[in-house]
Amino acid sequence: MKATPRSHAKYIKFGLYALIVILINIAGIRLFFRGDLTQNGIYSLSPVSVKVAETLTEPLTVKVFFTRDLPAPHNTTEIYLRDLLGEYALNNQKYFRVHFYDVSPETEGVSEAARENQQMARDYGIHPVQIQIVEQDELKFKQAYMGLVMIHGDIIERIPTITTTDGLEYQLTTAIQKLNHKVSALLALDGNIKATLVLSSDLFKVAPYMNLKHLDQYPEEIKAVVDRMKAKTYGKLEFERIDPSRAGTSSQGLDGFNLLRLQWPDIEKANIAAGQGTIGMLLQYKDKTREIPLLRVVRVPIFGDQYQLTSVEELEDLINTNIERLININEDVGYLTAYGTLDIGGGSPLGPQEDSLNLFGNLLNKTYTVKPIDLKEETIAPGLKSMVIVRPIEKMSDYDLYQIDQALMRGTNLALFIDAFEEKMPANQGPFMSNQMPTFVPLDTGLEEMLAHYGVRIKQAVVLDEKCHRQVKPRQQGGGEQPIYFIPKIEGANINKDLDYLKNIKGLFAYLVSPLELDNERIAAQEVKAHELFASSERSWEMRDRIVLNPMFLTPPASDTEMARRPLAYLLEGVFTSYFKDKPMPEKPAKDDADSSSDQPTEEAAADADKSVETADLSQIQDQGGFRETSMPAKIFVVASSKMLSDQLLDENGQSPNTMFVLNMIDALNDREAVAAMRSKEQRFNPLAPTTNSTKVLIKSFNMVGLPILVVGFGLLVWWRRHARRKMIQQIFGQ
Repeated sequence: MKATPRSHAKYIKFGLYALIVILINIAGIRLFFRGDLTQNGIYSLSPVSVKVAETLTEPLTVKVFFTRDLPAPHNTTEIYLRDLLGEYALNNQKYFRVHFYDVSPETEGVSEAARENQQMARDYGIHPVQIQIVEQDELKFKQAYMGLVMIHGDIIERIPTITTTDGLEYQLTTAIQKLNHKVSALLALDGNIKATLVLSSDLFKVAPYMNLKHLDQYPEEIKAVVDRMKAKTYGKLEFERIDPSRAGTSSQGLDGFNLLRLQWPDIEKANIAAGQGTIGMLLQYKDKTREIPLLRVVRVPIFGDQYQLTSVEELEDLINTNIERLININEDVGYLTAYGTLDIGGGSPLGPQEDSLNLFGNLLNKTYTVKPIDLKEETIAPGLKSMVIVRPIEKMSDYDLYQIDQALMRGTNLALFIDAFEEKMPANQGPFMSNQMPTFVPLDTGLEEMLAHYGVRIKQAVVLDEKCHRQVKPRQQGGGEQPIYFIPKIEGANINKDLDYLKNIKGLFAYLVSPLELDNERIAAQEVKAHELFASSERSWEMRDRIVLNPMFLTPPASDTEMARRPLAYLLEGVFTSYFKDKPMPEKPAKDDADSSSDQPTEEAAADADKSVETADLSQIQDQGGFRETSMPAKIFVVASSKMLSDQLLDENGQSPNTMFVLNMIDALNDREAVAAMRSKEQRFNPLAPTTNSTKVLIKSFNMVGLPILVVGFGLLVWWRRHARRKMIQQIFGQ
């Protein structure tokens, strides 16, 4: 049968259609469009993430070890991670590379390739974690890999466990930034970092009796770790061993370090003479030193002292973390010490305390290098971007206030968490005894007056609010809820939404907070803009003079005239006028302790000084340019409550609204507003919008009565239309 031209045309047309479909698919690989309809754009990269990806100039490889076919919600986490890394890769297809590795569960059949991938994951420090799953109505446990490593040059950064999508973009972006900073900092080092192992060989004799096995092999193992890390730090790490037990070994200079030193008596049974030994590690770069403890002593009741040696795997992480702090890859944040301020690293053997700032310190150290500043001993370094001041209770001298003022004038932003009162427990009563209530004494540190000069005053009162935290009472006390009026619940409507980094924060809790008051004349006199960050509800009032915070004795005022909305936090930004303008420069207070005697001039020195004064006319010397009357553009964040930083209101993962608010404000003071906005993009706290009682009654009535009436009405309408249609047809065919 001979093919006709018509049949040829049919095949040609089919071929053209197929070619068009193929070309469209090829074009779709390069030219496509994605849309994110979520309110916060949680499935799209933030501008700062896009910028971080685009500015990569060297290959960055992400190796993901995630067990496949995990149940919900872990499978959702894997899908989100794939999409997110895909977004990064799209913004830098040349240098951003992503590899997913198959790591089958260990409890199931493992292929040879998966076994090799598991070993690779372990080599990178990614270990399986135990997760709970429900199969066939049974709760089971399963081992799963859920981590990744980033490799940039010779530097590795890892996220060992990814169990939630919360804050995942923030983790990835900050990790990439950290890698970039670390590479730059290491390459810029003028010399090597010395890792010095201090280990007395005499300890090898008593190690078996301390249940420390193979301690004699420990130096070689540590040397292997350091050598391995040397290749990952561009050769900037070198190993050294000091054995204080060895004759002729110099241990001078070790006394100044807090290394663990052990002493033991004669052990006749083992024929061991009395002796002593030292163990620890020092990381040193120029005049900076970090100490790494290698042996922990744990005192267990009945069993006595137990000794735990730092594992080799753990040591690599410790060295890596301490190198980052040693070379300052993070930006500095100043923290005022002395004057009774809270200790940012003040851990307690009794566990978290009410005034503990452990969580705040840990969270801050992840992003910044915290620089303690004692104004009695040092000055504030020029160039410091921000300084945090938390609850000073002692009176500051004019000289100390002058330093803070001039730091602000130089552009150092201030974060002030200041209390209006000092809480004092009755004498002879411990913190766990509740026979008497504490008293609250008004504070006057000098900061209050200086702050008022800049434009905001702290009122001597405590804000109580009907919209507050409600504590569930135990059944023995009658059950129900007890309102805690001095822990106001800040609703989203009372949080500033004009600032991008606060836009997604839907609610907060304040704690023992005092109201703030703006001085509009001072604000107007300076080129300053004031942002009210959050406020109490319209149903809040103030407690003044005699402060009593026993919830059982607190009731709202009888009259609504005392009820009003009260500002609780402000951000001032602009050009400030110095508090010491038109005032004489304050003198530095003389030291009054015994140590100050060395600083006092001797009689001979005083006599020499007198002679030099006689021979030189110092009145001709004038200083100029050291004092700034107006500031560079700067910011002051103030909230009258140090409790906002307490462990009670923060969480260790940085996901609660209070934690995000605090960290976002610190970021904003360090010109990292974009990073702050990215942190709070995935805000899981989404409370319902408050409604009035009349609205609630209206909605409830509509649901109960309105919806049935609508259904009945719709049914009647359908019945009427059918009846009308039937009647019309009867009329047409009945004629």
